[in-house]
Amino acid sequence: MTDPVFHVLIPARMASTRLPEKPLADICGAPMVVRVAQRAQRSRARSVVVVTDHERIRAACAAHGVASILTRVDHPSGSDRLAEACETLALSDDACVVNVQGDEPLIDPAEIDSVAALLVARPDCDMSTLAAPLRDVGDFTNPNVVKVVLDSDGRALYFSRAPIPWWRDGFAAGVRDLPQPAPLRHVGLYGYRVGFLRAFPKLAPAPLELLESLEQLRALWHGRRIAVHVAAHAPAAGVDTPEDLARVRGLFSTLS
Repeated sequence: MTDPVFHVLIPARMASTRLPEKPLADICGAPMVVRVAQRAQRSRARSVVVVTDHERIRAACAAHGVASILTRVDHPSGSDRLAEACETLALSDDACVVNVQGDEPLIDPAEIDSVAALLVARPDCDMSTLAAPLRDVGDFTNPNVVKVVLDSDGRALYFSRAPIPWWRDGFAAGVRDLPQPAPLRHVGLYGYRVGFLRAFPKLAPAPLELLESLEQLRALWHGRRIAVHVAAHAPAAGVDTPEDLARVRGLFSTLS
């Protein structure tokens, strides 16, 4: 089978409040954003490019041989920033890109490949993303853990911070067990067709998007389709706090 042709874009900003200058945090001798790029380079992507609005991040990438581009600083969303990057890179509308967050230094290259391959294989969809079975009741009820439900063809029906699907009879006395088959946790790894990525920031925000604070609901609201790859296991968590950073530093040296 021919490998899918796609590009990886890694947005990276300095705006984190819980972990200041997060993209430049050292992980075993290199900045975190560089470690993310190095993991992405192990995927089948044709190119891996860090997309940033800060010169220090661009300089750190250059020092480690990682491609990067500077974008405007006033973009209202990450999608706008990626759309500008597609223009700078002169990517065609039918090209595919995978958005890998700059705080995922443990990202599995195989997950990137899976999301890209799914989008290439599904011409009926404008986006692809990743999900994994939930194993913990606490995660199921946690609003910070986003859930997704699918149709019979593996496309997203809805994303929510609420526990979905709601097991009417099983939850009558409280949520003590998970419904079966296991509900799905959404993982924020996205594939886009470039033509859709250019159009997406111009779509009106959806009421459900604003209620849930989930930008992907805008695509569904406007009738766009999102294909979902279901992995066997949830990927490693990203870095949001100093505690996360310490955990990742301890795990990173074990990666092959």
